[in-house]
Amino acid sequence: MGQFLLVDSRKLDGFEGLHQAVHGSHVDVMQLGRGRLRGTLSHIGIDDFSLSIGAFNVGMRTQRSSSDDKLIIGMLLAAEQRVAHWSFDMQLNDVLVIPPLLEHDGVFHGASAYAAMRFDLGQVTTLFGGEPRLSDPGTWRSRGHFRADLQTGAVASRRLVRIMSHLRNRANSLTPSTADFWKRTIVECMAANVISSLPPDDSGWLPSARRLIHRVEDYLDEAGTRPVHVSEICAAFGVSRRTLHRAFQEVFGLGPVTFLRHKRLCAIHSILRESLPGSTTVAAVAMQQGFYELGRFSQYYLAMFGERPSQTLGIVSFPVATGRLAEA
Repeated sequence: MGQFLLVDSRKLDGFEGLHQAVHGSHVDVMQLGRGRLRGTLSHIGIDDFSLSIGAFNVGMRTQRSSSDDKLIIGMLLAAEQRVAHWSFDMQLNDVLVIPPLLEHDGVFHGASAYAAMRFDLGQVTTLFGGEPRLSDPGTWRSRGHFRADLQTGAVASRRLVRIMSHLRNRANSLTPSTADFWKRTIVECMAANVISSLPPDDSGWLPSARRLIHRVEDYLDEAGTRPVHVSEICAAFGVSRRTLHRAFQEVFGLGPVTFLRHKRLCAIHSILRESLPGSTTVAAVAMQQGFYELGRFSQYYLAMFGERPSQTLGIVSFPVATGRLAEA
């Protein structure tokens, strides 16, 4: 069995389906609004990490028992009426923290949609690498509510939904080598809405930029063609995102996210050049390198290489009389 334990999506026909609102955790639910409950519920499981996204059309009362030993971090994606968790009134894209072994109660007064991650508290050190406050398990030991920025919060929420849709529709293309990257990409959407509500952290020591970059590049070489997320690098070297960004800007004039994207594009270009037409697809190779929006990927690729990925895959090179290579 691979690292992807579950990719599941179903339609809800009754409130009972929301007992599994968060994969791996039982939730007691009671319908408050009138009418037949309709909705959808999707889960993605990677080892003991899961992402659940649900939507329903009537008011609901939800409760989680204190027996669950996992951390749950949730985000409100949509709400027609008031939503409250404990004493927190939630606004769109806000993030809610439900620590391990803590009872939780929530009230949705109308149609709503949510996303929820569930994983072991010990994983925050690596999953939130590069954000000192978020990578500290102590940050997540008490219940909390983070108010999302109106603009960045909406972007993060839309991205999270698109990632779920992409992974759900291409479950057969998921591989163990990309599991960690996708997990970190999901976490990053939640983290963006948490960070926006925290005061800036200007502390930290900036090591020699070139020395740090050389260490990072050695790390990337050891990873091979596996996609590497920024948070993985930060966790591996114990540096903040801000420190990493400064170093990359000083050496390359690019931020680390852009640099890593360029590196993944180069990996895709090489794979497509070396693949026979019909032996693979652009979509499969792109997903293996962590791209889930194929339209945007194609734009990145065209801008970088001056040709579309399908053209690279279809190139056939052969020697001619002049000793030069001609491309069909």
